[in-house]
Amino acid sequence: MSRVFLKRFNLVEKRASLLLKPTTLRSTPVMSQRSFSLAVTTANRRLTTTKNWLAPASGPKKMSTSSAAIEASQAEILSKNNLAVRELILNRPKKLHALNLDMVRAMLPELQSWEKSDLAKVILLKSSGGKGFCAGGDVKTVVDLADAGDANCTKFFEEEYQLDHLIATLDTPFVSVMNGITMGGGVGLSVHAPFRIATENTLFAMPETAIGFLPEVGGSFFLSRLDGQMGVYLGLTGKRLKSADVLYAGIATHFVPSSRLPALEARLAELENPSHDVVNQAIEEFSGEMDSEPAFSLGGEIRAAIDRCFKYDTVEEIVQALEKEPESAWQKETLKFLNSMSPTSLKVTLQQIRNGATLSLGQCFKMEYHLVQKFIEGHDFKEGVTATLVTRSAPNWSPKELSAVDATKIKQDYFDSPSPLRLELLSARDFKNYPHRKYMLPSEEDIKRIVTGEAPDVGNYALNRKQVIDHLLRERNGKQGLKQKVNEVLDRKTTEIKKDQDESLKWVY
Repeated sequence: MSRVFLKRFNLVEKRASLLLKPTTLRSTPVMSQRSFSLAVTTANRRLTTTKNWLAPASGPKKMSTSSAAIEASQAEILSKNNLAVRELILNRPKKLHALNLDMVRAMLPELQSWEKSDLAKVILLKSSGGKGFCAGGDVKTVVDLADAGDANCTKFFEEEYQLDHLIATLDTPFVSVMNGITMGGGVGLSVHAPFRIATENTLFAMPETAIGFLPEVGGSFFLSRLDGQMGVYLGLTGKRLKSADVLYAGIATHFVPSSRLPALEARLAELENPSHDVVNQAIEEFSGEMDSEPAFSLGGEIRAAIDRCFKYDTVEEIVQALEKEPESAWQKETLKFLNSMSPTSLKVTLQQIRNGATLSLGQCFKMEYHLVQKFIEGHDFKEGVTATLVTRSAPNWSPKELSAVDATKIKQDYFDSPSPLRLELLSARDFKNYPHRKYMLPSEEDIKRIVTGEAPDVGNYALNRKQVIDHLLRERNGKQGLKQKVNEVLDRKTTEIKKDQDESLKWVY
C-alpha cells in the first residue's frame, strides 16, 4: 500500500478523534447538539468503512455466478473507443482467441448499440495479440453438453450465427483484421464483413470435416461464391491458406503488413464522414506492395486441376478424378486430406455447398443450423472432437468408407427430415451476393465479362491483356494484388489472337 494513502488514512483518523474530544466541542463556535451528533456519526462511518477496507481479508471474496460470468466475458472481449472508431478486441490469447458463448453475448449488444450511434463511424474487430485472430469455436463444450443431454448444446451456434449475420448486414463500415490463425468461428466473424484484412501472419482454414463436422458459419454461402471450384476444394479438404494466398483466394479483401496496422487504425480514427468507399481508400493506402509477395500458391496448373477434379456432384467422382491426375505433391496431399476426413462430413459438405450457391446468406445460416442439429445427434462429430481435442488419437469414423455412406440416405436424413429448432435472425436484411464485393479483387467472372465484352462499359472491341488489366485497375482504383490475379486468370483462361497488328484475348470455356 502506498505511503501517500496511509498518510491520508491517518489524517482521517486524527480528524475523527479530534472531533470526538471534549476540547473540540468547547472550541467549536455556534455548533448545535444535532449538528455535532451528525458530524460524529459521519466521521465514525467513514472511519469504520476505511478500516474495514484496509483490514486483511479472511479469504477470497466470493462472486456471484452471474457476476463471474459477466466479468469473464468482459475480460475475453475488450471494447475501445478511438475517436470515431469502435473496436472489439478478442482477448483469449492462451486459447488463440477461440470463440465461446460468453464472448458472443458480450459482442452482440455492443454492435447493436454502435449501429444506432451517430458517434460510431467505423467498427474494427481484432485480437489482443499472439498467434491467433480467432482459431475457431468452442465445440468441446457443445459436445460435453450434448453428452449430458443438455438442450443448450445448440445455443452457441444459434447466437453465433445471429452475430455473424448481423455483422454481414450492418450499415456501419466493419473492418476485420485477421492478423493470425483464422479458422471456423473466426472465419464467421470476418468473412461476411465488407473489409477483411489479411497480413503475413494470417493462416486461414475451414477444417471441420477433420472433426466430423461441416464448414458452417455461413460457409455454404461464401465457399460457393469463390472462383470456380475453389470453395468446394477448401471446404472438403480443410486446406490451409497463408498470407497473401488469403487475398488471392477471395477470402480477404486487402493485404496489409502487420507493421502498418497501428498506422492504419490511426488513419481510420481520423476519417471524417467515413463511407464504405472512404474506408476502402484508407485501407488501400496501407496495403502491401504485392509485387514483392509470392505468387498465389494455388494458381496455374493447380488452380486448373482444382476445377477439373472438384466440379463433380459426388465425392466418389472427385476422388476418382484426383486419382487420374498426374502424380504431384498437390495430388498426393489432396487425396491424403480426403482419405482422412469423415466420409459422412464430406458428403454432407459437398451437398451443403452446392445448395448454398442458390440460397441467400440468411437461408444458408438457417440450413446450417438445421444441419448442426443433425451432426450433434450423430456419431462422427462427437468422435472427431474427442479424438482431436481430448485423446489426441485418430478418429474412428462410422461409416469408415465413402462407399458405405449412401447419398440418398444423406439427403433424406440430413437435408429433408426436419430438426426441432429453427434459427431466427436478428436482422431482416438479406442478400444473395455480397453487397460490397467491389472492394475485393475481381472474380474470374468479373474478368471474363471484360474479356468477352459482356461488361456494359467495355465497348464493342476485343481487348488485349494490357487493356483488360488497365480497365480493371481504373475500375478498382489501382487496387494492390489486382494485376497479379488478373494475369494468373488470363494465363489460364484465355488464348491470344493476333490479326495484322492487333492483339486480343479469347476466353476459353
